[in-house]
Amino acid sequence: MASMVMISATAVPDHLRGALSRWLLEVTPQLYVGTVSARVRDELWTSVSASIGDGMAVLAYPDANEQGFSLQTAGTRRRAPLDFDGLTLIGFRREGQETAKPL
Repeated sequence: MASMVMISATAVPDHLRGALSRWLLEVTPQLYVGTVSARVRDELWTSVSASIGDGMAVLAYPDANEQGFSLQTAGTRRRAPLDFDGLTLIGFRREGQETAKPL
């Protein structure tokens, strides 16, 4: 069954932006939204993760949990999703400091 997905991709290679735009709409620069199957979503995310380079990306999609969605991240980033008793929270990383138990 198809469901809505959102991918935010920052400072990624142009070929990756082109690949994402084949399946999803680029509603604002670097923000892609669309309705795809779980298999297409997973394949897109595999491509994003493999070719992220120096950029970063976040995938949000519906899931059967308390929040109703799940997050996946790739690349270097200041923010990191953390699991807090089954809820996903966002931890901020300061210069020279690591967050505890990133997802």
